[in-house]
Amino acid sequence: MTEILALPTRPYAADSPLAYLLEMAAEAAGPTEDEQRDDAETAAAHHVYTAYPHSLAHVIDAMDWRGYPALRDGIHDLEPSAVAWLDGGLWLHHTLHISEADGARDVLTLIVPCTCGHGYVDIPLDTEDVLLEILAELRPTQGRSVHTDAPLDCRSLLPCPRLNGQR
Repeated sequence: MTEILALPTRPYAADSPLAYLLEMAAEAAGPTEDEQRDDAETAAAHHVYTAYPHSLAHVIDAMDWRGYPALRDGIHDLEPSAVAWLDGGLWLHHTLHISEADGARDVLTLIVPCTCGHGYVDIPLDTEDVLLEILAELRPTQGRSVHTDAPLDCRSLLPCPRLNGQR
């Protein structure tokens, strides 16, 4: 029988300078995806509780938010975000807009289905008053945005072309 040389799981001592430096590098790498999700959910809940205390804070709990990690593909770099389902096809989307000039700024968007049934409209929410004004406009259509033929109205999804009589 031949013996297989088994390398130790860690070829350096746990209290060595290398161990210390590698630990520092792991911490400097930034938050994990799970930490990003948790942070996004916490930031969204905090923003809703502080900026929308008389409306959204009464109906959206911290546990209603679902966080997503940052996406970095070199073309579209997106910060971590969170969404909350409002029912009837409506969503809230929260993220932080981060810039060197302004620091971090909360961005809350109401995502509303269109009356055409093929798309959504993104409505940025700046204040609680804007939210209530938008909801008053959406009330007659049961939470749907009225479709117009203006370009980029709802970014409607066009049906797939038929191939051999099937979609």
